[in-house]
Amino acid sequence: MTTLTDMGEPAVRAAASSYDDLVRAVLDGEFGPDPRGERISVAFTTRQAVRHEGRSGGYRNEVLSLRFGEAVGSCAVEPGELPDGAVEECVGADIAGLLGHERLAVRVAALDAYLMRARPHAPEQGARPFPLPAGTSIEKSRVRARAVVDLIDTEPGATVLVVGVVNSLLEALRARGLRYVPCDLKGGTTEWGEPVRTDALAELDACDLVLASGMTLGNGTFEPLREHALRHDKPLVMFAQTGSAVLPRLIGAGVSAVCAEPYPFFWLDGGPGTLHRYGAAR
Repeated sequence: MTTLTDMGEPAVRAAASSYDDLVRAVLDGEFGPDPRGERISVAFTTRQAVRHEGRSGGYRNEVLSLRFGEAVGSCAVEPGELPDGAVEECVGADIAGLLGHERLAVRVAALDAYLMRARPHAPEQGARPFPLPAGTSIEKSRVRARAVVDLIDTEPGATVLVVGVVNSLLEALRARGLRYVPCDLKGGTTEWGEPVRTDALAELDACDLVLASGMTLGNGTFEPLREHALRHDKPLVMFAQTGSAVLPRLIGAGVSAVCAEPYPFFWLDGGPGTLHRYGAAR
């Protein structure tokens, strides 16, 4: 549901009270055609390894993507997590069946694909387009990071729990004078040698707000973050390649803002692109 803010800009109210409620609404046909009669035409994975120039470390990504008509929905997974037959299982399958698939990544990608077609990123859905200029991988990463961090509405000195460590985001937080607690299931250290915590839920009470990756949808940690933010009236800002069409529907139900980046992602191409921002903005 879209309304207008006092400034006349579109704002999004929660279309569902939780992730499970959103799935129920889709299955009940509240967002569009019955997903039992809609099928996935193409399924594919994207694998990437990167080490940005000037950075001491690198990382790998693997993403499952499902195509529904002109729309593509995606969910990141840990590299090597998907079995060889997972892609073939999705091709030709109906979306309702995939929403009940045994693998969470398949369920999330299917929901994202359906909502990308039913509620594409557009001003009438509450989206504010943000141009991502052409550039190197690190240049585009830094522009994206600023676009994400600009959604944080707080004064310098606040402590941000960062769930899903991206060094460009930490760099942008540092430039804003914000403290942060980096957290990622993989652990390790940041570019600045800071230890990365592995239990985000254990850090929530010590932080003023949460900045989290859409990957939390795919690893099952999103709902506890959303519930904490809602219960404590704490801002929860999401940066989403995974579930870019899912998370905007939960603004007002614990999520305060989303920087949505549908496939193809910035790291796939050196040309220009578009991010879509929802919710609070500085």
